[in-house]
Amino acid sequence: MFAGTAPLLTAAVEKSPDANDVVAGWMGFAVFIGLIVAVAVLGWSLTKQLRKTDKAAAEGVFGAEDAEKVAKARRGPSFDDR
Repeated sequence: MFAGTAPLLTAAVEKSPDANDVVAGWMGFAVFIGLIVAVAVLGWSLTKQLRKTDKAAAEGVFGAEDAEKVAKARRGPSFDDR
């Protein structure tokens, strides 16, 4: 009895919207701009902190071993580290 009506009910209920009806709108644009601003602020802050670290390492705030670790980290991995 219900087997024949199930496909008809699901077809009536599951209508998809037209392509022109679904748009991001101003809220999507605002979120996108907000994410761009957040990434820019994080990049600016990271650059600022890295400059502070380089300055402190050059002034000798860190110990000699720490300064070597910072310099080694800046150079990147090498074959000698194996």
